[in-house]
Amino acid sequence: MSLLRQPLLALSRSAAVRELVSTLPVSSGIVRSYVPGETTEAAVAAATGLVDEGLKVTLDYLGEDTTEHAQADATVQAYVDLLGQLSARGLARHAEVSVKLTAIGLALRTSAQGSAGPSSTHQVALENARTICRAARNAGTTVTLDAEDHTTTDATLAVLRDLRKDFPETGAVLQAYLHRTEADCRELAHEGSRVRLCKGAYDEPEEVAYQSRLDVDTAYVRCLKILMAGQGYPMVATHDPRMVEIASSLASRHGREQGTYEFQMLYGIRPEEQRRLAASGETVRVYLPYGGEWYGYLVRRLAERPQNLTFFLRSLISKK
Repeated sequence: MSLLRQPLLALSRSAAVRELVSTLPVSSGIVRSYVPGETTEAAVAAATGLVDEGLKVTLDYLGEDTTEHAQADATVQAYVDLLGQLSARGLARHAEVSVKLTAIGLALRTSAQGSAGPSSTHQVALENARTICRAARNAGTTVTLDAEDHTTTDATLAVLRDLRKDFPETGAVLQAYLHRTEADCRELAHEGSRVRLCKGAYDEPEEVAYQSRLDVDTAYVRCLKILMAGQGYPMVATHDPRMVEIASSLASRHGREQGTYEFQMLYGIRPEEQRRLAASGETVRVYLPYGGEWYGYLVRRLAERPQNLTFFLRSLISKK
């Protein structure tokens, strides 16, 4: 992997750098390239523009590692409000939401009063996710549970299993660079299952994740083969032209028609390719993040595309 990746990911945890970056004009331009705004209104406006171009959308209210109940509750309410606006705008057929469980209770802080042990955080996250899933169903759309770092994978999949008892349409995200993911793909490649496959964006140790780009790419293809051969609905999250071509070839090999799988790309990355694929008849969904907690997300995007660091560093030395 790039030598810049680990230092950039370390920056994602720096509050001081976040404060500096958010005040700089060039950095602000970078933020807008990947995050259309901090408000629900800004997110819905951006989603409307994408849908008008023939694209679908998944919206993520940014935030993770929430440690306080009040913050988790506020995040749930933000999703409920978002889903209400999507429904009111007639966007729900084209837009779903993505949710990180650590934003809605999975990472609540333990306290002297004994709250928020592992079982209780699971229950809080599950109940909050149920609230969002119920609002999504009422709006006419669905929820996908985002993947986070490897320490949350078991808990996330446990919540997913519980959620699907009442909301079987709930989607999952698997990260190909984790050693475990082929087995997880086999378990989730059943009828009715929706699985987004991405390469992975967290700084993971070699004991649990492949480190070289070649190994990650090879693992991604192995996982794609499992999902395309299965009975579920694969969501191919990649900007890599090779992976797009391989996914299309695998879909054809397994007799999948367009619309029985989809491609997903991040807001602001390869927009021309997004439109090209959509124009060819493919279903293309854009991952659209918004909200005040944009910093960690932005730096992970820089880590994935280190050429963007040029603009980032230029902003740091040109503050006016």
